[in-house]
Amino acid sequence: MSDLEKVRLSDYHYELPDERIAKFPLPQRDSSKLLHFEDGEIAHHRFDQIPTLIPENSLLVFNNTKVIPARLIFQKATGAKIEIFLLKPYSPSLEINQIMAAREEVAWECMIGNLKKWKEGEILQGKVQIDGEETVIEANLIDRESRKVSFKWNSNHPFVSVVEATGEVPLPPYLNRKATDEDRPRYQTVYSKKEGAVAAPTAGLHFTPEILAQLEARNISQEFLTLHVSAGTFQPIKEELVNNHPMHSEQLIIGK
Repeated sequence: MSDLEKVRLSDYHYELPDERIAKFPLPQRDSSKLLHFEDGEIAHHRFDQIPTLIPENSLLVFNNTKVIPARLIFQKATGAKIEIFLLKPYSPSLEINQIMAAREEVAWECMIGNLKKWKEGEILQGKVQIDGEETVIEANLIDRESRKVSFKWNSNHPFVSVVEATGEVPLPPYLNRKATDEDRPRYQTVYSKKEGAVAAPTAGLHFTPEILAQLEARNISQEFLTLHVSAGTFQPIKEELVNNHPMHSEQLIIGK
């Protein structure tokens, strides 16, 4: 048995009281704490000190994925709410960049809350304003077993605009609170560019334009790739032997 196969979930059990989880970010992105480990020594800093801790002439690679508000809420005439969480693009392309640019109809594999209230053949509808134009978006459950949902809308806007106008920010479940308007900009990195993630690459949330400029002044190079973080990042490990945990997949784009 390899060392990996010996890793057990119970080895990592610890208490994390809810009151020790920060529910909201600090007013300043770079004011968070930073733990520095080097040569066996641990030191505590603030994140805005990071330019002095990274050696000159280093290379930092950033993930420029952009979080989409992937939690779509539809309300039926009966008052029941159906929550649709976008997971993986299905049609007309498996590539997130292409499906976000689609202007007619798309289909996604989804997580669906209150699925039992969504009757066979029932079309869910919602209305949103996009650039001052009322747009009607329709959701159709095309495969109940695999949770595939198709979306249509009556305007020429790309799907990314529809999602931006319709959806809610998919905050991590352990925050245990509803998303606010302030979460839209704060649950993005300042260098986010390519829409498609359903969760932020959280290690980058503390960088600011000022810190990036300080890094550049120290001749610390910056490169970018795109890794669209999927909802699998929220998936709990349920297997005692960690090696048996089914890992999710994510789309990665690296330019030449």
